[in-house]
Amino acid sequence: MKPSESTHGGAMVPKELIGAWALVRCDNVYPDGHRVELYGPNPEGMWLIDAQGDYMMQIVRAKRMPFAVNDKSKGTAEEYRAASMDSNAHYGHVSADANLMHSQILHASFPNWDGKSGDSSYTINGDELTYRVAKPSSGAAEGAHGEVVWRRVHS
Repeated sequence: MKPSESTHGGAMVPKELIGAWALVRCDNVYPDGHRVELYGPNPEGMWLIDAQGDYMMQIVRAKRMPFAVNDKSKGTAEEYRAASMDSNAHYGHVSADANLMHSQILHASFPNWDGKSGDSSYTINGDELTYRVAKPSSGAAEGAHGEVVWRRVHS
């Protein structure tokens, strides 16, 4: 193992993944090149990855509608749907080799992802990390892929 890498369950965590990342974009990209912004223009989010590969991620639509009644347990069906579609949070473990990132989601705001693992191609260009989701789970037609772009947060 290189000194710039650590392991979690035998998987490598490259040093360049470790740290805090701010969301730049989260889109579905279609074969003709057009994009659909899943969380609207200028989405916000944070992805924190520690040296062992433990991570937590949250993505939210920049402008969200509050519930009419200031009580989370008394929202309308439309308010609950918007709250679900306008945010995405999960935590788990991440590792990588070459240009392939491996993730194991422990728990997610979308319960269908609990316990799921997957691989995504990724690139790091300066302070920008981009990964590709082969089959997005939200709002994508056949042939589309997801693209998520993060920018390193400097302290």
